[in-house]
Amino acid sequence: MNYHVPILKDTIMSFLSPVSSKIYFDGTLGGGGHSHEILKQGANLIATDLDTNAIKHSEKLFSNYQGKFTLVHDNFKNIINILDELKVNKIDGALVDLGISSHQIDTPERGFSYMHDGPLDMRMNPKGKLNAKDVVNEYSENELLKILYEYGEEKFARRIVNNIIKERKNGVISTSGQLAKIISNSVPSHLSKGHPAKKTFQALRIEVNGELDGLKQAIEDIISVLKVGGIFCVLSFHSLEDRIMKQEFKRLAENCICDKKLPYCVCSNKATVKILTPKGIKAGEEETQNNTRAKSATLRVVQKISELN
Repeated sequence: MNYHVPILKDTIMSFLSPVSSKIYFDGTLGGGGHSHEILKQGANLIATDLDTNAIKHSEKLFSNYQGKFTLVHDNFKNIINILDELKVNKIDGALVDLGISSHQIDTPERGFSYMHDGPLDMRMNPKGKLNAKDVVNEYSENELLKILYEYGEEKFARRIVNNIIKERKNGVISTSGQLAKIISNSVPSHLSKGHPAKKTFQALRIEVNGELDGLKQAIEDIISVLKVGGIFCVLSFHSLEDRIMKQEFKRLAENCICDKKLPYCVCSNKATVKILTPKGIKAGEEETQNNTRAKSATLRVVQKISELN
């Protein structure tokens, strides 16, 4: 079994065009598939991941490229501090894959999967303080509703939360299998597209790992450390992430941000990026057949054309 199958790898490499002597940043190392391709092209790599297992896996995978890569156990959202510590001023390209890795899903003891029973965990960083068990058992009814509505866009949130609250009275909900069963009993099967627990598990994962927290700032920070002409690729896997990426890229690609009622521009704003994928790119039929997790992926790419205002 592969640790993780990189999605749209060839397409992403065609945009990044890694070459020797240049430095590329992979903010979500995962199984190292995208990063490995960057190294194969002779480029230098800085990569981060919250999962220590991903770091260990890639250290072995990249063993033939000693001196060409630096792996950091940290969140890509801390890119400014990471590069400062490494004494790197600018990078030539960047990639962030916002999805969960196949290895995490397929490892029951990580608690990410509604298909396999395991401890209710969902921490990308195994040393993180908050886990899914805490959220499910300790959050209030209103807090759970908010998470499921906002992060899962789950229309059956109230039914699911009501049943979670009832089940909590009988004892601690401690496994992913227990939770998946509660959700399945809460959602009418004929109205569910795919597994009924998918949206709830997504919502809990986002909450546990703070996935949307600081994402807008992280986009701006990554672009700020890109050289002019550098490429930034982002893979997102659900509408919440993709909406943020689309809106932020659009904002940074605008030349004028004045009130539209004004007769002429007075802001002197300059576009920072050029959008290279106006509609986003989806994986092709062959790739989605070989890797079903590619179906929900959307790739958005921008090129930096000027320094931030």
